[in-house]
Amino acid sequence: MKLSIFAAALSMFAVSSAAYADGDAVAGKSVFNKCAICHSAAPGKTIIGPTLFGIVGRPSASVAGFSYSDAMKAANKTWDEATLNAYLTDPKAMVPGTKMTFAGLPKPEDRANVIAYLSTLK
Repeated sequence: MKLSIFAAALSMFAVSSAAYADGDAVAGKSVFNKCAICHSAAPGKTIIGPTLFGIVGRPSASVAGFSYSDAMKAANKTWDEATLNAYLTDPKAMVPGTKMTFAGLPKPEDRANVIAYLSTLK
């Protein structure tokens, strides 16, 4: 029983990982408009939230000069595709106490697309 649950979880991970690779960065730039109210895609530009330039692969709470919540400082995450997907699904569930008020992106394709776009910001 435990093995079948593990196998099912592993296959879900494989499918969701493929979704990031299949994300459309052009469509993701459009989805990013929901984020751009608070976040910039430009290096070093903070709005309400920290810049998302270079976020993929970056440790959480690591933009110099930004005042992160204690919860985000303690989160100790690396913003890889899987972590971004989980966070963008429900930010407050993943990091209770985050300052981010955005409810998340419920559609998997929107998350895959915005992650593909964020991956271009280097």
